Amino acid sequence: MIEATHERPASAAARASHKENPVDAKTFVASLLDEMKELFGSLGETETLEAESDGQVEVIPLLRLALMSELEASEIAAYWLPSTPEIDAKTLLAEQCSDEMRHYNLIAKRLAVLGDDLSDFDPAKEGYSPLYHYLRTLPTTLERVAAGPFACEAVAEVRNAQFIAFCRSVGDTKTARLYEEVIHPEEIHHHHLGRRYLERHATLPEAQERVAVAVRSSLAIADELKTLTKKTTGLSSVPMS
Repeated sequence: MIEATHERPASAAARASHKENPVDAKTFVASLLDEMKELFGSLGETETLEAESDGQVEVIPLLRLALMSELEASEIAAYWLPSTPEIDAKTLLAEQCSDEMRHYNLIAKRLAVLGDDLSDFDPAKEGYSPLYHYLRTLPTTLERVAAGPFACEAVAEVRNAQFIAFCRSVGDTKTARLYEEVIHPEEIHHHHLGRRYLERHATLPEAQERVAVAVRSSLAIADELKTLTKKTTGLSSVPMS
């Protein structure tokens, strides 16, 4: 089981004060957005790409890695669907599941045009990521939306922006346009759906604590941020047990 070890420490008095004077949901979500903005602002221009690919910053290897990211995002949304009772959350997850698999197929088609033979390619051959396994452990809808559509799609937004800029820098305008016109806007849309869901439902102090842990843990585990996590926490990954 992955231990969520990235919750910021808080005194008993601070927790008691929070329970007596709860933060409204929109203010709470805005504070999480500020945390993410600060984290992402510390990244270099290609740092998410370098971390994700172990330094192999080339279009075809990065697109192959993107296939696995899209597959995991689709599968985790599908995994959550049957045990998510709220209809508005089901709708959000179903939309994301469909979109991510469509992205997968669009990327596969682009790779074929670039001359990459995927006939024997299995994106899951090396297994699923630590982030995927962590997401499967989340028991509540709020934690799932916080970690998935809200946090992971925020990471995707940063990664995609860096990838688009990289593609343009090497003259691959068609791959850049695929991301600019289809994939990037839709993943931003997923993030916004997650944000609005949290703003509607993350109203109680206990729920906000769970949401904050889910967001921070997901950011710490994300492959794209692993070098930054190491810099800021001294950990190369989230502890496993």
